[in-house]
Amino acid sequence: MVRRIYAEKRPGLNPEAGGLLTDLRDFLGIQGLTGVRILHRYDVENLDAEAFEEARRTVFSEPQVDIVWDEMVPVSGDCPKWSLAVEALPGQFDQRADSAAQCIQLMTGGERPLVRTAVEYLFESSGEGPFPFTEENLEKIRRHLINPVESREASLEKPETLVQTHAVPDHVDTVEGFTAMDEAALQELLERLGLAMDLDDLKFLQAYFRDTERRDPTITEVRAVDTYWSDHCRHTTFSTHIDGGEIENLRVKEAYYHYLKLRTEVYGEKAKERPETLMDIATIAAKALKKRGLLPELDESEEINACSIHVPAEVDGEIQDWLLMFKNETHNHPTEIEPFGGAATCIGGCIRDPLSGRAYVHQAMRLTGCGDPRTPVEQTLPGKLPQRKLCQTAAAGYSSYGNQIGLATGHVAELYHPGYVAKHLEVGAVVGAAPAENVRRERPAPGDVVILLGGRTGRDGIGGATGSSKSHDRKSLQTMASEVQKGNAPEERKIQRLFRNGDVTRLIKRCNDFGAGGVSVAIGELADGLIIDLDAVRKKYDGLDGTELAISESQERMAVVVAPEDAEKFIAAAKAENLEAYQVAVVTEAPRLVMRWQGKTIVDLSRDFLNSNGAVKHTTVYVPPHDDRAFSAIVEDRFNTYEEMASSLTCASRQGLVERFDSTIGAGSLLMPFGGKYQKTPAQVMAALLPVLPGQETQQASVMAWGCDPETISASPFYGSYQSVEDSITKLVAAGADYRKVYLTLQEYFEKLRKDPDRWGKPFAALLGAMEAQMDFGAAAIGGKDSMSGSFLNMDVPPTLVSFAIAPIKANELITPEFKEPGHPVYFFCGGGETKDIKENWDQYHALCQAGKVKAAWALTEGAAGEAIMKMSFGNRIGFDVKNITQKVDEYFWSISNPHSIIAELSEEIPESWGISKIGETVAEPVITLKHPRFKKPESYSIDELLALNEGVLADVYPTRAPAPGDAPVLDCPPFTRPAPKAGAARPKVLIPVFPGTNCEYDSARAAQRAGLETEIFVINNQSSGDVAESAAAFAKKLRESQILFLPGGFSGGDEPDGSGKFITAFLRGPETSEAVMDLLKNRDGLALGICNGFQALVKLGLAPFGEIVDCDENCPTLSFNTIGRHQSRIVRTRIVSNKSPWLARVNPGEIITVPISHGEGRFLCPPELLQKLAENGQIATQYADLNGLPSMDPDSNPNGSVWAVEGITSPDGRVLGKMGHSERVGPGLYQNVPGNYDLQLFQAAKDYFS
Repeated sequence: MVRRIYAEKRPGLNPEAGGLLTDLRDFLGIQGLTGVRILHRYDVENLDAEAFEEARRTVFSEPQVDIVWDEMVPVSGDCPKWSLAVEALPGQFDQRADSAAQCIQLMTGGERPLVRTAVEYLFESSGEGPFPFTEENLEKIRRHLINPVESREASLEKPETLVQTHAVPDHVDTVEGFTAMDEAALQELLERLGLAMDLDDLKFLQAYFRDTERRDPTITEVRAVDTYWSDHCRHTTFSTHIDGGEIENLRVKEAYYHYLKLRTEVYGEKAKERPETLMDIATIAAKALKKRGLLPELDESEEINACSIHVPAEVDGEIQDWLLMFKNETHNHPTEIEPFGGAATCIGGCIRDPLSGRAYVHQAMRLTGCGDPRTPVEQTLPGKLPQRKLCQTAAAGYSSYGNQIGLATGHVAELYHPGYVAKHLEVGAVVGAAPAENVRRERPAPGDVVILLGGRTGRDGIGGATGSSKSHDRKSLQTMASEVQKGNAPEERKIQRLFRNGDVTRLIKRCNDFGAGGVSVAIGELADGLIIDLDAVRKKYDGLDGTELAISESQERMAVVVAPEDAEKFIAAAKAENLEAYQVAVVTEAPRLVMRWQGKTIVDLSRDFLNSNGAVKHTTVYVPPHDDRAFSAIVEDRFNTYEEMASSLTCASRQGLVERFDSTIGAGSLLMPFGGKYQKTPAQVMAALLPVLPGQETQQASVMAWGCDPETISASPFYGSYQSVEDSITKLVAAGADYRKVYLTLQEYFEKLRKDPDRWGKPFAALLGAMEAQMDFGAAAIGGKDSMSGSFLNMDVPPTLVSFAIAPIKANELITPEFKEPGHPVYFFCGGGETKDIKENWDQYHALCQAGKVKAAWALTEGAAGEAIMKMSFGNRIGFDVKNITQKVDEYFWSISNPHSIIAELSEEIPESWGISKIGETVAEPVITLKHPRFKKPESYSIDELLALNEGVLADVYPTRAPAPGDAPVLDCPPFTRPAPKAGAARPKVLIPVFPGTNCEYDSARAAQRAGLETEIFVINNQSSGDVAESAAAFAKKLRESQILFLPGGFSGGDEPDGSGKFITAFLRGPETSEAVMDLLKNRDGLALGICNGFQALVKLGLAPFGEIVDCDENCPTLSFNTIGRHQSRIVRTRIVSNKSPWLARVNPGEIITVPISHGEGRFLCPPELLQKLAENGQIATQYADLNGLPSMDPDSNPNGSVWAVEGITSPDGRVLGKMGHSERVGPGLYQNVPGNYDLQLFQAAKDYFS
């Protein structure tokens, strides 16, 4: 029997509905709409009535915030209405349905029911004004809500059953007559199968089967080879032989001759035999620098997972050898056609590269490129998504995945250029690290086994590698649904945890992640000889044939090679992390890739043939003369007034975009994305400590930056790309790093080159520019990623070469960009145009950093010195004046691009010299005073006015403020008697359960251990009903052996279904687990703490504020969606209201504690009478506070709109504390650009309680 339920947020609690109504009226221009209702629909089967009724209250809805209807939704009135239901396409991963089924299983302890979800939209009109429901408007709404790549219009009728039957395939076809096909037949086959390879490749494939295998291929073999040889997998474009051409740009010709000399230096006599290719140009500098002995930190192996360097790190006073890994990845094509899934799997895939190298990935950077997101929807090109929707949805996808998996996104940037309308740019870059001793790399031997672990295989992502290698047309949105993978971040988090265990990683000889090409590539590349059993590959659903199993790019999977005697141990370790792991292949002596399915061999290919990469491609290049006028216009004439710069898209604040990304998870971020007391100065770099385990301490860190200006590269691919490298290094230097220790990885993104020498000339010149910069500065690009299909019909992306630069640094060496104090001198560091002078200038600056004399610094970029001064002023509202200077500052200085230059606030005056000049001083008045012939008179500018201009540019696209109703009273701390335990404990034990989606367990354990507490992290296993039962029993036993229960933060179940903390509450409401919790609190005087996701669970269980696990109703408090309708990550100030709780015994009422927050559902809601009672009983522990220390409803202080600005509450006796702020994410050296007292001393107080 199928049961149907609808859940709708109560009035005033659904920012999503309000946002949609605004979009439809203001963005789509549909007038006459007066209301939008959003109903979450669940169809459920295989669940009895009693369990359904319980799930109705606790899984599918929350009585405090939801209205629930069974079977149908009553609609009153006779005004015009229209409804639309939307559901995921069959085969696409539906996290809401999956989480609901898992929640119910945790609740019942039985098997998972079948769940199917949809969203029904009910549109209303008052009947007055324009009629909104015309066919044209209905089609606009459909296009806005339904992306055919991922979703479809759903029926409003309830199905009779959710059981899906799939035809069971029993064979894969052979391409009959393939070896005898003429050219016309091959061309027809190429088009019919939609292959990414060209006709020459297909002829090459035909010759192989005709002359070597002497048979026709299976369709699986054709598809597998097409994937292997795709530009995405094997860099076909970059491997094309360049057979000369014409270079009319003299500087490019000079660089080309330098390239030829480097080839001779690196290859010797073999240089003449090696083809000249884009790949060779991209890698020649690193090879030359290595040969000269200038890359001593480089880590090399046959296994290529990510860029890797050795870093000596002091951990607990001992020097250890660590591997620092970094990688960049694009998902331009998937994000263009399905922004949420494409961007989510961009970061998911990027993580898996260093993760497969056995590094723990701990920090990410996101760089995107798009057209103007303010473009009206009616200007959207046919076959394209509106730029606004693409940008917003992609940001939601990337942040959703990164936030869930627990990856700190330290820096987010977005480039705007009309060329990116051709195809969106979506780049993720990540940093990971691990002790070198944890990484074993060996060549697989015959008899070794291949284990697949992680997610199951479905049809999502089939053809992703080949699809991303094609240019696209107006039909792409309708025809490429299967090419977009769906991410499941909680599953990948489990792999992260498993690979953090050195005992596990040392079992692994070789590892590959499942990205492009699926089994055929991920497993196929592990060894020269393999037999793969496709029947062993576990499926999400039945009906997949051998070809689909071979090339599906379903995410969150990893393939590892282990010795046969280690297989059982590895699989057991995976199970302990709630992961599926099983053998799927064996390494063989014969160098052939063999795949078997249903007793038949459907792939049998020689390794030499696969490695040939298809037919050799040839091209020529043409590089036109340098266009001085175009280049000068970009360098000198980009902005005409100071206000124009402040209000430009190029320099606009991205804070509303950036703050939806969790920047503090991992408790290792040394910088916040925006700094200063007001958090308004953007950081130019990201920096994080190495991810040592809880109980360990280090101050060794890495710092990363990027460089790219598509306008400059468009004007000159050579100079623009040189500057990309230069800018990325300069940002690191400004931040305190030593340029000598910098390594690079590059991202190239160009139009489809076809066979046009003019088009080939752009990446040719760009890579030569990057090569020259690498050689000049001694910084090697030891990795990179190329994406060479940026075309849509007759539109092309701008030439794009992004340089990502990274360097090791100590936490105390970082320099942040916000002005620190008035009265300090401000200097300009610029070494001129010669490399020797630039490096000497950087050395002088670095010496000042090491001496502690640099207080703030900014590397000049597109907005020149004028932008630098403006943004350095924002963070602390400290002004600047051109005064007390001895050298005249050129009047055009403020607007002319000055690459490799730095503006720095120093603590004292220093002697001026060539390349170092004082340009002014910081002042207390929030005013910037400059001199420039183009700027208005008087030449003084209010910081507040400039900030308003700067933030206003993208305020409608990425809002930063959403006011909440009500006041925030100043609450007093009532008299209390703090509870004490009957029995103490010398070293109290903290139990930290890990649910699917939990991501703060390491931060939590580290904070507790620093205070001297003992911790145990316990993973809840829910692979089967038996696993759930075992986990419940084990949890109860472990809790009875502990004194403290700590429910950590995260996204349990992905904060689904439509609400946070439901996984945790479903588990803890079980009879065995709830009894153990209440025994801890009632009989053993234990403590309980919940932070963020854990706080949400405490409130929804009733433990906070009632101290009991109760059935909650609409009269209970809860935590709901932030008023702004998105995730918020920033630093806030909290005011201690009551220190009644033992957890708060070390702080006093009225004290201000600074704390990082990161949540999407942190808005505390409570009925007024209960709220007053909590205050009178001293149960309101903390409130969000403004810069004056007073509780506030202002969005800058109260980020979620919580009633009375409540941030934390307790149980009646105070032994249960729940709070949204991440008080466990603190430590030495963190968040250096946001001042404050971060130590709430929670865990020290907890230890005191048991003393």
